[in-house]
Amino acid sequence: MSIPCRGDMKTTTATLALTGVTKRFPTGTTALTGVDLSVDAGEFVSVVGPSGCGKSTLLRLASGLEEATVGRVDVDAGTSSYVFQDPTLLEWRSARKNVELIGELSGLPKSQRQKAAQEALDLVGLTGFEKQHPRQLSGGMRMRVSIARALVAEPDLALFDEPFGALDEITRLAMQTELQRLFRLKGFAGLFITHSVAEAVYLSTRVVVMSGRPGRIVAEIPVPWEFPRPPELRFESDFAHLVGQVSQALEEHA
Repeated sequence: MSIPCRGDMKTTTATLALTGVTKRFPTGTTALTGVDLSVDAGEFVSVVGPSGCGKSTLLRLASGLEEATVGRVDVDAGTSSYVFQDPTLLEWRSARKNVELIGELSGLPKSQRQKAAQEALDLVGLTGFEKQHPRQLSGGMRMRVSIARALVAEPDLALFDEPFGALDEITRLAMQTELQRLFRLKGFAGLFITHSVAEAVYLSTRVVVMSGRPGRIVAEIPVPWEFPRPPELRFESDFAHLVGQVSQALEEHA
């Protein structure tokens, strides 16, 4: 299979670095211990691990929504964005108005935020659905609006907390293909949380495996294929082998 090289990707200067990070909550629960993780410009890193191992806590630390109990979290990014498990759209606003929200909050003039929102919706394949409200959109389309809202600010660092977990399998596979296309086009540094090993391998330049709670990093597995990755890559024997390698690491440290 011939896959184009990544040399034509736009890259940013975004860098995320967690050094010796431990997170302990006031309840006494230790979610993470001794985590060292970096995400460099042009990387898309996925994190997999058993339920309750602290994956979402890791993402919240990266976003600044939580503070480390021990260690450092350094973000060298002009702009970052966060895509939640649920699209978290405002039901009373149209798709375009939802995407415009970031511009509104930052005081961007109306004409500029409308133009930026339209471009973001076009980018995620929602041309013609700008005036639809969330209740009128499918689950996959609502998630596309959420991703458009995250990308409208041209983030250097994009954080994803299991964004495709609630989608049906066909839609989920389509959204994976769409996201890796957007990553190649925009070149943001990405940190992606998922329970799906195959999803992690398909999307990522590197897969990080975490142990059971308290979560720690037990393996980092590079993914060799260049972008864009065709959907049929998922059926290649080398792809299955890498999925098996990640799965074995998970089983050994669950």
